[in-house]
Amino acid sequence: MSKLNIRRLYKEDINTFLPLIQELMGYRVDDATLTSRFTEMFEHRYECHGVYVDDNLAGVFGLWFATRHYCGKTCEQDHVYLKPEYRSMGLGKQIFKWIFDYAKEKGCTTAELNSYVENYPSHKFYLNENYVIKGYHFLKQLD
Repeated sequence: MSKLNIRRLYKEDINTFLPLIQELMGYRVDDATLTSRFTEMFEHRYECHGVYVDDNLAGVFGLWFATRHYCGKTCEQDHVYLKPEYRSMGLGKQIFKWIFDYAKEKGCTTAELNSYVENYPSHKFYLNENYVIKGYHFLKQLD
């Protein structure tokens, strides 16, 4: 079995994780815009973590920490992405166990996330991890 290591990444590491974010998003947003957005995200309750397998960057995920009226202190997983060659190896379960343990250490009582509607494989995974669908995420472009 490959050795999994999760390392916190910082805004100075943007060039390390940006290519994976681009893969996840299908290159729909240019690098300059994403760099600007991530730079601002790091100024809030956001953390980025790299997933390394045998010292190779295999994936990335972000975590947002907040207190919400409906669920208390929560950890929201964002842009969870594993390169295709690292999927179906049991890494997802290991990553989420790490996330849940880390969130509990930070005092969180819940975990939540959004998933793209068309990302059916992730839906099955999240349901198997005992997430429940609580609503819909709506987005409106403001012109």
